[in-house]
Amino acid sequence: MKLDNEIPEPLLFNPLKHHLGYIKDFTEYYTMLESFDRSEFLRILGHIGGSVMDIYSGALTCSDIYLQALEILKTGDLLSKEKFIAWTGSRPKDFRTIELSDGSKWVMKYYNHEHHWAHIFPARMSPHSFRVKANTLKSAILYQVFVGKDFVSEEALNRARAIGRLSPVKDVFDADAITEMIELLRS
Repeated sequence: MKLDNEIPEPLLFNPLKHHLGYIKDFTEYYTMLESFDRSEFLRILGHIGGSVMDIYSGALTCSDIYLQALEILKTGDLLSKEKFIAWTGSRPKDFRTIELSDGSKWVMKYYNHEHHWAHIFPARMSPHSFRVKANTLKSAILYQVFVGKDFVSEEALNRARAIGRLSPVKDVFDADAITEMIELLRS
């Protein structure tokens, strides 16, 4: 199994943060490995960040999303950085929303990068998406990769969180959210 994470220019997309299918593949990939560089794994997991995010859970693959987003840019004559900036704006709060074939809504923002300057991610409250805290997602991935038992105990969950240098779960609500995310990764 090889993880497909080639993102065509000019798009910028973090599938580990925004695409449930990719997150499942990523988790399964590392679960199947007999050994791997734990520090590299944790570095990759760090790209999830520390706030909240929207995760697309629909049927479109990452490649489908890239192709449709690029087609929207091509059709709108927005494949040059200058024209894209004129369309989206360049300030942190500037963005445009596009709709893909399944009705999902996606935010497009300018990102200051030479080659990947069209940042795309699921819009808040978009069809086929849900919102999650970064540490909830990280905890679920850590649990699946390093523990993986069917029954999720507080002790095992905190052992997995410690690997990712996350503080122990103290709140039942946080533990429930992590358990729900683990179940999503398993389904």
